[in-house]
Amino acid sequence: MSLEARVECHAGHRGEETPRRFSFGGRVIEVVEVIDAWLAPDHRYFKLRGDDGASYILRNQAGCWELTMYDRAR
Repeated sequence: MSLEARVECHAGHRGEETPRRFSFGGRVIEVVEVIDAWLAPDHRYFKLRGDDGASYILRNQAGCWELTMYDRAR
């Protein structure tokens, strides 16, 4: 699964962009927790928990964001 996502970020104290809010398919999700973040050779990844209780993985390459994983809350 890979969907284009719109992501609003905040630059932290080191200037790294961190997602704060994102949208896809007409839904807007507020980020309540950044669970993990890592850098792959060609993408930067963020595992997030949304205000809906679900977990998401977003990836970024050169300003293009994609939702690559969604695990809804039970």
